[in-house]
Amino acid sequence: MPPNDIATYDIDLNGQGLRIGVVMSRFNPKIGEGLLSACLDELRALGVSPERIRVATVPGALEIPLVLQRLAQSGKFDALVALGAVVRGETYHFELVSNEAGAGITRVTLDHGLPVANGVLTTNNDDQALVRMREKGCDCARAAVEMANLQKTLP
Repeated sequence: MPPNDIATYDIDLNGQGLRIGVVMSRFNPKIGEGLLSACLDELRALGVSPERIRVATVPGALEIPLVLQRLAQSGKFDALVALGAVVRGETYHFELVSNEAGAGITRVTLDHGLPVANGVLTTNNDDQALVRMREKGCDCARAAVEMANLQKTLP
């Protein structure tokens, strides 16, 4: 934390009035649905009205950035959330999907100046993802709300 004599931006987790878009990969469905459930529960707890939340599903993690891009281009959202799981297999495909999905998500954020909370888990096995899904879904909801509000206050 900065010293008391340095001005800081407040953390604002009030989701009232915000419009949030969520894109979830259907690959590894149990994990994706767990992430989504936790994220939606937390968005509602933060005051985001259910009618101001839109959810799109896509086949896999590599398809997430394209839909995020379209949602960002629409101008209808204050923040976006990407949810899914890439679980390590026996081939290099894990690294390819993990890296490219992450890079695409970051690109949408920077190209559009719109916060995107990255909740695409990259784990060694299903058990690791199952243990992390609830907290990560909640974390993404909080990050989306906080960043949407921060964006509104920045010069």
